[in-house]
Amino acid sequence: MSVSENVEVTGHLMDSGVLSEILDDIREYEGDWVINGIDVGREATDTSTATITVTAEDDEALQRLLMRLQTRGVNMVDPGEASVSECRRDGVFPDGFYSTTNLPTRVRLEGVWHEVENPEMDCGLVVLGGTEKTRLVTMPMSDVRSGMQVVCGAAGIRVTVPVVTKDDEHFGFMESDVSSEKPQAVLVRQVADGMREAKAAGKKVLWVGGPGVVHTGAAPAMVAMVQAGFVDVLFAGNALATHDIEASLYGTSLGVDLAHGRGVKHGHEHHIRALNTIRKEGSIAAAVENGVVTGGIMHALVTTGKSFVLVGSVRDDGPLPDVYTDVLEGQRAMRAELPDVGFCLMVATMLHSVATGNILPASIPLVCVDINPATVTKLADRGSSQARGIVTDVGLFLEQLALELVPGYRRD
Repeated sequence: MSVSENVEVTGHLMDSGVLSEILDDIREYEGDWVINGIDVGREATDTSTATITVTAEDDEALQRLLMRLQTRGVNMVDPGEASVSECRRDGVFPDGFYSTTNLPTRVRLEGVWHEVENPEMDCGLVVLGGTEKTRLVTMPMSDVRSGMQVVCGAAGIRVTVPVVTKDDEHFGFMESDVSSEKPQAVLVRQVADGMREAKAAGKKVLWVGGPGVVHTGAAPAMVAMVQAGFVDVLFAGNALATHDIEASLYGTSLGVDLAHGRGVKHGHEHHIRALNTIRKEGSIAAAVENGVVTGGIMHALVTTGKSFVLVGSVRDDGPLPDVYTDVLEGQRAMRAELPDVGFCLMVATMLHSVATGNILPASIPLVCVDINPATVTKLADRGSSQARGIVTDVGLFLEQLALELVPGYRRD
C-alpha cells in the first residue's frame, strides 16, 4: 500500500533550479511524483507555481518526505490541522515530531492559523499558552521539557520562502550564491547599503567574526565601524577576542607584529599572557574599565555598550573569563541576541558562521565573507539558503567597508 499527498510550490522555479531539487528530494526519500500542473511566469520578475502529487510507501515515510520538501517552500494543497503530542521526557521530542525550517512558518490549530514566533531550523514546534492565547515557538531539543505539547507530522503547517528578484535594488549579487569574480567595490557598496537599511529600519546589525579579522590587520577598520554604530552584536569564539586583546597589549597577533608582519622575540607567549592578564582582571569589561585594555575591537564594544557572545571550543587556551564553555548555554545566549536583528555579516569563520546560520531565520539577510569559498558553500549546504558569499581577503574587504560606512575613515 502507498499513500500520497498533493503539494504546491511558488517561486522562481525554473531559473533557480528549485523544481529540479524538489524532484531529486522525492527520489532521495524513495518516493514518486506526478506533476499535475505548472504555471510558468513570463517575465523575469514573475513567479511560477507547480502542483505535484507525491507518493510514499507509508504514512511515516510520507510525513518525513513532506517535512523535507518544506525546506524548499513546498506546502500541502490542503494542509488540514496540526497534530500535537506530549513530551514524555526532558530533552526528548515525541516520535514523529515536526523538524523545523528557518522559513517563516504558520501552524493551524483548531481552525486558527498561528505564526511561529522565532523560525529556526532543526528544532521542534512547541505549543504554549493554552487555548486563550496560543503561541507557537521553535525550541531546540535540549530545552524541551516533559509535559510540553509538540507538533508532530507535517499536517497543518505552511512555510513561506522569501523571494529575491533580480530587480531588487539591494543585494543584487544575491543572484549567485558565491561572488568571487565581481567588482569588489560594487559588492562592498551593496553590503554597506544593506547595513544602512537595517539601521534605518531600527534593526540591529549582527557580526560573526573569526581571528582572521585581527590576523589580517582589519581590527582598526572594525573598530571604526563599531564606533560608527554599524556593529550592534558580535558572535565569536575565544580566539578573536584573545588575539584582539593581544594586539592591544603587545601589538602582535599570534606573536606576529601587526605593523611589520614578522614574528617578534617571545611573541609565541603573547596570547597566553594576554589571556592571563584578562583572567586576573575578572572580565574583558573590567580590564577596559581599569585601563588595562585601551584599544581594539573588544575595547570598542565595551566602551560603546554593544553586545558580544563568545562561545568556546576544545581548542581554547584559557579561555577568557567571558567565554561560554558550556555550548548549550552559549547557544541560548546567542539566541537571546537575535530579536530585532535585521542584517548579519559573517567574516573569516566557518564554525561560528555555520552555528549562527543554524539559528537565524531565513528572513534575515546574511552575507558571508571569506577567502575560502568552502565556508560559504557549507553555509548553504547546511540549510541557510539565504546565505550569499563574497570570496576575498577579509582584511581588504573590511578596509573598503569602513571607507564606505564611516565618513572620514583613514587607517592610521
